[in-house]
Amino acid sequence: MRVLSKLPMVAFAATLFLAFSCQQKAQDTTPQNVVSPEVLAKIKRLGFSTEGVINNNGSYIVERDIMLTEAQLDQGFNNPLLLRAGQEEQYRTTNVVNSNGSRVITVYIDTRFNSTYVNALNDAIGRYNALNLDISFQRVTSSSGADINVRRLNWFLEFFGVLGSAGFPTNGNPYNEILMNGRLQTSYGYNQAGIATVIAHEMGHCIGFRHTDYFDRSISCGGSTNDEGDGGVGAILIPGTPTGASLSAASWMLACSGGGDRQFNADDVTALNWMYKNNF
Repeated sequence: MRVLSKLPMVAFAATLFLAFSCQQKAQDTTPQNVVSPEVLAKIKRLGFSTEGVINNNGSYIVERDIMLTEAQLDQGFNNPLLLRAGQEEQYRTTNVVNSNGSRVITVYIDTRFNSTYVNALNDAIGRYNALNLDISFQRVTSSSGADINVRRLNWFLEFFGVLGSAGFPTNGNPYNEILMNGRLQTSYGYNQAGIATVIAHEMGHCIGFRHTDYFDRSISCGGSTNDEGDGGVGAILIPGTPTGASLSAASWMLACSGGGDRQFNADDVTALNWMYKNNF
């Protein structure tokens, strides 16, 4: 997600520095971020944008905050016929979390994060748990056995400007890692509520949500129309959500944000309830 504020626009996995400005630019090809044509072809075949792909030690951050592993690129997702839903409000991936009617997803945050991050995670968890879904989240004090580990990005990606990244569910389980920039306070001016919004957004990816304005990121990011796919993109309409997307609606899964506190709006709640109440 990019951020629209007094600072230049940045994404949850975009940058304030060098390689990107307010407009997306050509892919960085510094030695630390070499992405082969073969990998880009696989990313494109899955339906994701190939602009600004970041190589993270053999996994790849696409669309500014979505992590794809080598295994996902090689195997694809479970359903090869991924449906595009047109210009609708909420999207999900083919893969979701199997709740079996009631499932607690445990989340651990690395001790390198300060108390503001810990409290922000607690806030993000509280936003989901207040909805009484078939899935709930619980922060745990040990990484062993945790369903999701919140870890700090490496120094290069923090300098590169990545704010946070996560992936999509596999085999009925949430994506097991959220990588967070540990400099959100000092370098970006984020307060606890802003960090909670970043974490909640990445948790959304972990349980299968795509960006609300996936079909046209300019809705929240500005600039020219940017449709990140041309069919078979792995974005499936969530029933009951309205046609179109808007910046004013302030969905928690919009690609860009003002950097402040973005709670679930009414349509977000509809989407979350459809996904995780008596469905999967």
